[in-house]
Amino acid sequence: MSNLETKRQAGELFSQLAEAIDTGSFGAGTTVALTTLGSELGVEELVKGAELASQQNPGLKVILVGPEVSTNLSIVNSTCEADSHSIIEKMLTEGKADATVTLHYNFPMGVSTVGRIVTPARGKPLFLATTTGTTATDRVEAMVLNTIGGIAVAKAMGIENPRVGILNVEGARQVERILQTLNKQGYAINFTESVRSDGGSVLRGNDLLTGSADVVVCDTLTGNLLIKIFSAFTSGGTYETTGWGYGPGVGANFSKIINIISRASGAPVIANAIQYAAECSQGNLPKIAAAEYQGARQAGLDELLAKATTKETVKEITPPAKKPVTDDITGIDILELEDAVRSLWAQEIYAETGMGCAGPVIMVDPEDKEKSMAILKDKGYL
Repeated sequence: MSNLETKRQAGELFSQLAEAIDTGSFGAGTTVALTTLGSELGVEELVKGAELASQQNPGLKVILVGPEVSTNLSIVNSTCEADSHSIIEKMLTEGKADATVTLHYNFPMGVSTVGRIVTPARGKPLFLATTTGTTATDRVEAMVLNTIGGIAVAKAMGIENPRVGILNVEGARQVERILQTLNKQGYAINFTESVRSDGGSVLRGNDLLTGSADVVVCDTLTGNLLIKIFSAFTSGGTYETTGWGYGPGVGANFSKIINIISRASGAPVIANAIQYAAECSQGNLPKIAAAEYQGARQAGLDELLAKATTKETVKEITPPAKKPVTDDITGIDILELEDAVRSLWAQEIYAETGMGCAGPVIMVDPEDKEKSMAILKDKGYL
């Protein structure tokens, strides 16, 4: 290569770098469409959020879909929410928008959104998987699938090996066992540790405040409740002030980037949601999500879920003679607690259910504990 050619390429690189520094944008620009109807705060609040996103990200183009308003942003006129959704779907299909942000969108079954919040104790972002939509009708199956969606979003947002934790809700222990098996069978999951002294990847409320995980897995209803609290706790609940909204819809075969905000999302959250959608587009979320679900399937996802959701008929068992139960066995999912106790009764071991500060427990006589734990592990309860 000649010195002249080297100098020319260096000059081009310098010009590109100078432009990136000047505009705050590296590479080609990204277009995000925002629907402006449906907010409890009015169209003006969404427009304000869109303008804020444009000011903060000069390389980002925002197109409004809604009624005519006074703004420098481009507008596609619409006076109906249903029409607005049809418009943004068409824009995505035709390549006129790379991603969208909207309200009240009905995702198909199998798709739910991965929200993003700021942790109060550390000021650190974390992903909540998931916050709207329905991944599956069975809670355990849904949470396992939510995990994969959460990992995909975190990777699209630049976190190469996200730390994953499971919120301590009903079904958490079953989810943990399935995910650990997936991990052993080839689908790599980087499990986090709770900040509490007993550790583990099943998280408490403290972990939400400190951000001990990059991705917190939960059922959608719990995630929806949490994101509302984290986003609006400083305003009394009527105006979401912090966070990035309810996030993009993610599913095994979902190829669009549609991020959700709520009717109470204020301009700062709307601006963040637009940027979140743009970054998901730049990170090629649909491609990453497809690869993650495929990798999980290759590691036996479908078989594990089928086994977990097959309900066996539990026979009525008369408990053996009562004994003093002063030792506890932790790590049993509350949804399986009664069945786990019956499995011990069937082996002539007296046991009772209980609830400790960390969750459900099985109470047994100290002399029966070792045998009880072996039975519970063999039956898949531990």
